[in-house]
Amino acid sequence: MKPQTRFNRRDFLQTATAATAAGVFIGTSSASHAQDSPNERPVFATIGLRNQGWTITDKSTKFADFAAFADVDANVLGMINEKLEKKTGKKAEGYKDYREVLDRKDIDAVMIAAPDHWHTKISVEAMLAGKDVYCEKPLTLTIDEGKLIEKIVKQTGRVFQVGTMQRTENQHRFLKAIALIREGRIGEIRKVTCGINGATGSPVIPAIDPPEGLDWDMWLGPAPKVPYRAGTEMRRGYGGGVPLHTNCHYAWRNWYETSGGQMNDWGAHHVDIATWALDASETGPNKVTPVSYSLPVEYKDGYPTVSDQYNSPTKFEIHVNMPGDIPMIITSEGDNGILFEGTKGRFFVNRGRLAGKPIEDLETNPLPEDAVEKVYGGAVSENHTANFIEGMRSREQPISDVWTHNRMLETCHLANIAIRLGRELNWDPTKREIIGDDEANSFLSRESRKGYEINM
Repeated sequence: MKPQTRFNRRDFLQTATAATAAGVFIGTSSASHAQDSPNERPVFATIGLRNQGWTITDKSTKFADFAAFADVDANVLGMINEKLEKKTGKKAEGYKDYREVLDRKDIDAVMIAAPDHWHTKISVEAMLAGKDVYCEKPLTLTIDEGKLIEKIVKQTGRVFQVGTMQRTENQHRFLKAIALIREGRIGEIRKVTCGINGATGSPVIPAIDPPEGLDWDMWLGPAPKVPYRAGTEMRRGYGGGVPLHTNCHYAWRNWYETSGGQMNDWGAHHVDIATWALDASETGPNKVTPVSYSLPVEYKDGYPTVSDQYNSPTKFEIHVNMPGDIPMIITSEGDNGILFEGTKGRFFVNRGRLAGKPIEDLETNPLPEDAVEKVYGGAVSENHTANFIEGMRSREQPISDVWTHNRMLETCHLANIAIRLGRELNWDPTKREIIGDDEANSFLSRESRKGYEINM
């Protein structure tokens, strides 16, 4: 088990181990093929294929066979299947409805890269169908969704990896950063700053007919029923080939109805590493204060007053009071990455660099050989998927388990709620509720659209 394991996760592992020893697989309709046959390649399916869906599939073909794909856009489904055939020589069976994937007994695990508002429904139903799950971050749309996923992981004994791959990849820069802190190279931490970039608003986006091949109603799924919107300008670079301004495709991240803006997108990466470094993965903050922020549209009572423009924050500075009264700053300004400041020095880390005097000092005073492994909880896996499959075989939770992820993501969710309501929030990390603010607590959950409730 990893050293950052939570108490609830220990309970899960004890329950799962006892059940396995007794020949019982708890709460599932079928056991994992990968678990029963550790020398065989597991059989995967990917649900949600555009952009990150192909990215995680592509890097996973080294370790698993893909038998099925599901996407509500027939064009994407065909395109990704062609990519798979070109790389592996075989196509996957394609489906519009992910439930047909979950019905298949030959699928050991699903990789979920659908938009955020679909994550919880698909994850829960996949676990109840006997599948292990790899789900992209951010795992949930609300805090209460995270509690539900934790409950189902414990109930079913499934292995669940969240796609916060900075815990495993990026040349181990983030693991080295945490190792430096664990070894006391900057003394006691006094401040952590997470730079997660700002965003831009949008012009008024017209309602038009959805493109041919896209089932718009099913794409919306649990989200409120709204018309498809898209401008004429096309997106370039990563995520290209789709409208630049839309409430679908790549830009769904800019709408609270389907995501959480930059706070949940990049925040789910850097706040994750910062929380891990602060040994706060079993608790979280007690106060979240929106020092400054900019919203692209007017809000009333925490909700946007218009529906034809992006509505997530464009700029922000959030102060978070972490355990030990250590301040964590989440900001849209400055470099994308994490600045750790302590009593003996400071350093900066992101996906491209690890810099500062404590890093330079490693030339004459290197970290112990096992320092990174101690942070990771053992030998570092080849990549995030490899770590997931190792967990499938051992029936232990992988490095990005749901408990530590949800504790981190609660900070991001609370920051968004504080921005939407324009006030400081006091958080009880034991009860996992906002103190003395019924209106703010109403944002901890969200009702699914009729017909798209979670099938329990």
